[in-house]
Amino acid sequence: MGWPIHRPVGLTHHEPSRSSKGYTLMCGLGAQDAVLLDIQGRVVHRWHFEDRRLFNVELLPNGNLLAMVSPLSPPPPRTGEQVTRFTLDPGAPPDTFNFLGGRGLGLRELDWDGNLIWDYENEAIHHDFHRCENGSTIFLEWVAIPEEIGDAVLGGGNLPNQPMPPTMIGDDIVEVDATGAEVSRVHLWKVLSPEDAPKCPLEHRWEWTHTNSIEQMPDGGLLFSSRDTSIVGIVDPPAGDEPASLRWKFGWPEISHQHHANVLADGRILIYDNGMHRLQDLSYSRIVAVNPESDQVDVIYQGVPREQFFSAHISGVSQLSNANFLVTEGAAGRLFEIDGRGQVVWEWVSPFQVEQRGDLCNWVFRAWRYDPDFPGLAGREPDPERHLGFNRLHGLVE
Repeated sequence: MGWPIHRPVGLTHHEPSRSSKGYTLMCGLGAQDAVLLDIQGRVVHRWHFEDRRLFNVELLPNGNLLAMVSPLSPPPPRTGEQVTRFTLDPGAPPDTFNFLGGRGLGLRELDWDGNLIWDYENEAIHHDFHRCENGSTIFLEWVAIPEEIGDAVLGGGNLPNQPMPPTMIGDDIVEVDATGAEVSRVHLWKVLSPEDAPKCPLEHRWEWTHTNSIEQMPDGGLLFSSRDTSIVGIVDPPAGDEPASLRWKFGWPEISHQHHANVLADGRILIYDNGMHRLQDLSYSRIVAVNPESDQVDVIYQGVPREQFFSAHISGVSQLSNANFLVTEGAAGRLFEIDGRGQVVWEWVSPFQVEQRGDLCNWVFRAWRYDPDFPGLAGREPDPERHLGFNRLHGLVE
């Protein structure tokens, strides 16, 4: 959506009797600080990364921060002297990854005090990760797919005389153990078939799926979201001699360029339906829950009017312990909580401005809310007074 240039930042709305309690974890996309906010929207704890930018962060049950980190240098500019990133030569991987959006350089785990616990480097990692109960970590990795598969992918388009990488880029779902050794790998480009997973015709053909979220389900299934094909699906990992297989697939035109598929306690799949390039309608976002048994779609939230709520890319949603939902309207840098009636009961706007493709933006990929009794917070003392200068600098306190 559009928003006022001089809009307020920090906490803009709060109904204490209807909102959940706890702490919100977020980072500005491309920032060097991950912060924990109290319910008043003040920073009460901060992790700083000196030599990396941040894309996505999560607080673990032991109180450590797990982060997907990205290069210090920002991606190529969006525009400049009538040059867009799609008129530049993307080169071969890994150089191609700089042009795709969502690139990382690896994963880092820091303890509560900011000490480095684990450092995993992978210049093809992108968008999302999931720490499993057994201590291993699942993430998304860009790979060059065979030429014959790339040629068979339907949809997509190119600008006149647009430079192309040597081969189309696809996605693997990779699991590594605590030492960083690979445990398993699922070729998503093998699980999906080109004829059943066409690209949006308005997206470029440098890559096929542009997967943006991954989660391991309680039964071991791998729940993924692929933006460029507008597909959410569940993959059953390989077992013995049986290869990985697609258990369930759901997508366009019911959802369009969605993000952050995650499973609810009742088995439905919660999705941030971004709504870019929506069929025969204006673009608008909504929060939906889909029953994978029947494909029934329940609309959890949308704007009134619908166009009031819209983020063309990034963004996320998760259900809270009080059954409310925390929504990240990523392009607007807006985090808000809705109750069961779809009413906004808490809202916070990020003040953290970071250069993105030549512009200053307050983008947020995803945020999380943790209850006060979350194990990772046990024995901790989140305190806004310890970060008073940082809060004042960013307009979060007077």
